Parts: sequence; C-alpha cells; structure tokens
Amino acid sequence: MRLLLLSDIHANFAALQAVLKDAEERKYDQVMHLGDAVGYGPHPHDVLETLRDIDAVCIMGNHDQMLLEYEDGTRPYKESVVAAALKWQLTRLTERDIKWIRTWRDGIDDPDVGARYRHGTPTSLDDYMDSVTAARDAFAQWQGRIGFVGHTHQPMVYATLNAPVGEWIKTQSLSEGGTYMVPPAARVILNPGSVGQPRDGNPEASYAIFDTSRNSFEVFRVPYDILRTQEAMLEAGLPQVLAARLAIGK
Repeated sequence: MRLLLLSDIHANFAALQAVLKDAEERKYDQVMHLGDAVGYGPHPHDVLETLRDIDAVCIMGNHDQMLLEYEDGTRPYKESVVAAALKWQLTRLTERDIKWIRTWRDGIDDPDVGARYRHGTPTSLDDYMDSVTAARDAFAQWQGRIGFVGHTHQPMVYATLNAPVGEWIKTQSLSEGGTYMVPPAARVILNPGSVGQPRDGNPEASYAIFDTSRNSFEVFRVPYDILRTQEAMLEAGLPQVLAARLAIGK
C-alpha cells in the first residue's frame, strides 16, 4: 500500500491543489490527513470539500479542535492571529463542514500498516515532536513501531534503535525532500511537513508517501501559487503576518 500523508493544510487551497496534482503522478492508495485542515488560510471550505472528495481519513489537529470550541462557545476568545483566522473561517464553513470535523478522532491506530496517526506526537494532540529530547520522551511513552505526526510544519524523521549503550535516537531533516528507508529493527516517528504553512525555511508545499511494501518514507516539495493565497488572505482581511510568512516558509 502507498499512503499519501498530508498535514497542516491550514486552509491553503492552492497548496493542496498543487500537492494533489503532484501526488497523482506518483500513485497512492489511501490518503491520511494528520490534522489542522483549518486555521490561518483563506479557503477552509474548499480544502474540506477536496479532502472529502478524495476520501481522506482525517484526524483532529489543534486548530480543528479550537475551531469547534469557538463554534460551541466553550473557548474564551482572546485576540490573536490564530483566533482571528478561526473566527473568520467559521463564517465560511457550512453546517456539513462542521459536522464532518466533529467526526475526526484524536489519533488512529492502523493494524494493517502497524502505525499510529496523531497530530502532535504518538501520545498527544498538541505536544511538539521538535527535538531529540521530545523524541526520547515520546518513544518512552509509546511502544509502537511507526508513528505519523504533523504539527511542527517540518518534514522530519526520528528513529530509535537499541544499542549496547542504551537507546539511540537519530534525527533526519527532509526539508529538501528525499527518501528514508525504515530499518527493520527501528522504531520511527515520521512527519511529512506542512502542505499549507511550511516552517522549515522552504516555502514549497510538503507532503510524503509511505510505501508499506518497501518501508520507504519519501518527502516531496512542491511549488505553488503563493501569491494567489496571499492575495486571498488579504482580501479576506486576515492578519497580514499570516500572508507574509508564506513567502519565506517560516
């Protein structure tokens, strides 16, 4: 099976379109979205419609969860660029969109692939897998073999192997794309990066394909029409900083 792994689209429809066009040529069997379909961007409804159309399995991200909390009135509103975007997006989503987001689970275990899908770490929706220390903690709390996460907006590999001196953690950035072959005895946590809000200094959209027969995790970077997204954000009155950061991938 070839899994198309998407994460952190953040309502950036132009980036999602470019990624899906690129991925179609590479072939895939199933789409997994690792959270944060909404937040920041100008096209939340179009992104959700597209994810439905391609039968994506979606899990809950922290922005998806915050959106529901604002909708339900259970989250106090505090002025911020995150809150401003989510509040605006609620005016653009349909009742069907909201109902669908409510069905998303906080993590999924997939026995066929032998993997766990979750937004932040294998054991948390909103913790960050952004350091060797965080990886060591995650591996200690979770005994699975393969975990797929998002949230940091950076394509990364964290791997652990037992060694004579104890557990050994290795990291590998895939900011320019590339393939990581999962060693047979390793436990790994894999991040495909962000489709719509890269934060590794590379503004190109990021996604990955995991091939279960080859145990290969391949990250691809895809250029897209950043200006189109920026113009839509500014036209919608979204905070300018959210548009500006797209051009620098930060």
